[in-house]
Amino acid sequence: MNIYGKSVIIRAIEKNDLEDLKDIINSPEVENLVGGWSFPVATMQQEKWYEKVINEKDNFRWAIDTEDGFIGIATLGPIDWKNRNAFHGIKIGPKASRGKGYGKDTVMAIMKYAFEELQLERLYGSMMTTNIPSVKLYEKCGWKIEGTRRNHIFKNNEYRDQYIVGILRDEYFDLLRETKYWDK
Repeated sequence: MNIYGKSVIIRAIEKNDLEDLKDIINSPEVENLVGGWSFPVATMQQEKWYEKVINEKDNFRWAIDTEDGFIGIATLGPIDWKNRNAFHGIKIGPKASRGKGYGKDTVMAIMKYAFEELQLERLYGSMMTTNIPSVKLYEKCGWKIEGTRRNHIFKNNEYRDQYIVGILRDEYFDLLRETKYWDK
């Protein structure tokens, strides 16, 4: 099953996406925007990762496509079914694909799936406070900054703060009433 936005299609990751995905992960520009431990990823590592994630049941990773093809990856999970919440994040790789609304459309489509199909109560995520494009994107999509983890990420020989962001099911539906996003 694919998830459709207005300008993106969110679909299963296929083996032929792995080279493009590896390029995104190995991009110094993308690496500088995201938290976590980053290191160059080799083709074999990417293939092992793919074999592991295609069978995960509560941790979804999808390819993001536009009319120009593969542009990134979206995640939803791990899903906590008891408490009805899940982590969400995206990475859009080619610089030419940024600033065109694909990120917003991806987040909106994932929220629609999570809140309307899966009936989740809350989505949450995290980003470095210096990742201004992501902060603005999630705020446009109705997410709230719920807290700050101070000196949480060590990158480029310095500590950086990380925002914890989230959105509730009711806030998503309020956003839809206000923006009529899917009606346009």
